[in-house]
Amino acid sequence: MSIELVLKYLTSPNFLRGAEMTLLLTLAALVFGILIGLVLALIQESQTRIGTVVTVAYLWLFRGTPVLFQIIFIYNVLPSFGIRLSAFVCAVLALSLNEGAYMAEILRSGLQAVKKGQRTAGLALGMTGTQMLRYVVIPQAARIVLPPIGNQMIGMLKLSALVSVIAVEELLLVANQAASADFRYFEALTAAGIYYLAMTTVFMGLQIVMEIVLDPKKRRGMRRLSLTDRMLRTSKILAVR
Repeated sequence: MSIELVLKYLTSPNFLRGAEMTLLLTLAALVFGILIGLVLALIQESQTRIGTVVTVAYLWLFRGTPVLFQIIFIYNVLPSFGIRLSAFVCAVLALSLNEGAYMAEILRSGLQAVKKGQRTAGLALGMTGTQMLRYVVIPQAARIVLPPIGNQMIGMLKLSALVSVIAVEELLLVANQAASADFRYFEALTAAGIYYLAMTTVFMGLQIVMEIVLDPKKRRGMRRLSLTDRMLRTSKILAVR
């Protein structure tokens, strides 16, 4: 193993662009996936017959087929209907639609975990249905669903490697191209692995920060700690995870 070659790959503009593309795919798919999942979860909460049928059909379709199949299908079939999208847009669309199916179940479980008494109390105080969701239900549900959403975030980072099949130059494709050019697979894939671990660590840290922000008890506890103590506590939590 050549440490110098690994460092060369790590600082290579191609690897940096690949890591940037991977990060962009992950964040875009998560944002759109959360929005799709929230809409589906609220439709399920409304308990209308048509909404339930549409939601169940959506979940059945996108959870019942592989992500790789969905990526290839969208990229190759949409042009047959006159819909021509770039490889990047197809990748984001496929990942977002798939992520939305899983986010719908996560968000629905969070909404259902909020006790009915909380909703009744909000309505009794004169809140509208929208205000009750905004100020009572969603803040409590957010704390509940944050850990599984954090897991989905890390999972999406790794799933983004699948879009290499439609020639989106994400990190793994760049590493394979570099390795096949000089047959140094170990060094190229090691550099890619370091990038993946770095991005995963950042996501895990972001999840911890969000949990502290959303939990009043943790927030008050962290305020009493010095900056050094906060860093040590965060690093311990990351080590455990």
